[in-house]
Amino acid sequence: MSRPALLALTTLLAAALAITPAAAAAQAAAAPLSIATDQGGDVYRFRVGEIRVTALSDGTVPQDLHQLLQRTTPARIDALLERNFQSNPVEASINAYLIELPERKVLIDTGSGELFGPGAGGKLVASLARAGTAPDKITDVLITHVHSDHAGGLVRGGQRVFMNAIVHVAKADLDFFADRSNAERTRYDVQYFDIAATTMKPYLDAGKVRPFAKDGPILPSITATLHPGHTPGSAFFTLESKGDRIVFVGDIVHSAAVQFPEVATAIVYDQDADRAASVRASAFTDFAHGRALIAAPHMPFPGIGRVRAEGRGFAWVPVTYVNRAGN
Repeated sequence: MSRPALLALTTLLAAALAITPAAAAAQAAAAPLSIATDQGGDVYRFRVGEIRVTALSDGTVPQDLHQLLQRTTPARIDALLERNFQSNPVEASINAYLIELPERKVLIDTGSGELFGPGAGGKLVASLARAGTAPDKITDVLITHVHSDHAGGLVRGGQRVFMNAIVHVAKADLDFFADRSNAERTRYDVQYFDIAATTMKPYLDAGKVRPFAKDGPILPSITATLHPGHTPGSAFFTLESKGDRIVFVGDIVHSAAVQFPEVATAIVYDQDADRAASVRASAFTDFAHGRALIAAPHMPFPGIGRVRAEGRGFAWVPVTYVNRAGN
């Protein structure tokens, strides 16, 4: 991709994420052009007990962590990135997950759809096809929260993509983002409210939304738990089968290099940075102690791994890649 084209792409992405044009220009100038590659749709299958789960790539996008991360400094960010052989800006995965239950095909999050513009995300449907299914086969969509890169794939051209699916989303997110006065009251960017209206309204109008207001079972083998902070209705979904389990965690971490060792580091997308940091610290502690398998939407694809306590912080340990018959 040419540098002018990349600049146009990152400017579109900046608008979707409320990043300033100046920051987008700096991001384009520093992007790692030598490794920028279009991989197409991608999948990674594994089993949790008797249930097959497929990680689905919606693509990747560049993140200017100097602009996005809070309660830290650019120098500290760069030092932590250097330890992980990275430099700013950092490419972030957008991951979604397909759970195949008896009589149901369940999708956790939907990627960004067309909201980030051409070439940035929007590969979920292609990844679904590689996994052998299509949008009309999805019976349920579980949304961890209604930000653009999680709910954006629900719609295309203002129309529902998953025509036969019920959308399960926390009532707290629906209520908060339905009231635009909350933007001024909480100083949370009004674009988040516009995005929520764009993605949720077609399903609400069709009677295809099933809100949940408390922790508990949401589908067979799947439990929802609420963890407000990143958004008022941010949720985890836990799948259990035959003694195995995995937790789909939503946006508790955007940069492994920075936020695992320094959990207090916030990101501009957090609606309540204090609560988001508290959720992250508590969740990482629990995951490390219980050796829990987790699925994280912005860790490098497929985003499956565990959390290890390390010094005064934590570290990300991705699962071992497996590619052989029977898996």
